Amino acid sequence: MNSKNIGVLFDLDGVIIDSEGVYSRFWVEIEKRYPTGIPDFAAKIKGTNITSIMSHYTDENIKRMVLDDLAEFEKQMRYDVFPDAMRFLQDLKAAEIPCAMVTSSGEMKLLRLFKQHPMLKDYFSAIVSGEMVTHSKPHPECFLKGAELIGRRTSDCVVFEDSIFGVESGIAAGAKVVALTTTFPEAIKNTKADTFIDSFADFGVEDIMRLLK
Repeated sequence: MNSKNIGVLFDLDGVIIDSEGVYSRFWVEIEKRYPTGIPDFAAKIKGTNITSIMSHYTDENIKRMVLDDLAEFEKQMRYDVFPDAMRFLQDLKAAEIPCAMVTSSGEMKLLRLFKQHPMLKDYFSAIVSGEMVTHSKPHPECFLKGAELIGRRTSDCVVFEDSIFGVESGIAAGAKVVALTTTFPEAIKNTKADTFIDSFADFGVEDIMRLLK
């Protein structure tokens, strides 16, 4: 396949930035303070957007308090980029393969991310945030939009995800899916992803070409 037809769609948390452990601890504490009664709540909501998460709370006052806690928490967060993810993004840019960031994160978080890492935005031709979609993962809408924004068919795209919902979303969109074992190392291996990697040290541009043959 000609590399000019290829696109790459990246999830953010647990894929490009090392943040999932921090978020999991936050949501575990939130569940203790404002219990939904959902077993393994922090794991169950992984990969979904804030609208979907808030649907688990029926009390409007609790919703407001959770959102306030989340906003304050994210203001203090330091977003550490995985070094191998940055190297991979540089390789993709050198190969002139367009990339989209497809995340359930909101615009305010992305503003803080790019303030901490201004160069990161240069590697993405498009960004799909949580506010830009109606349906949360595992619905394919976000990846369909990401592929459209970079001018590619999803069948010519590779998705990188670390959550079960994210993998299911990529598959439903018709893309090839690479699952990272950074967040749910055991559970993710039970998904129908096309391949599994521990980090981007295990993957290169040539592997994308191989997947899309």
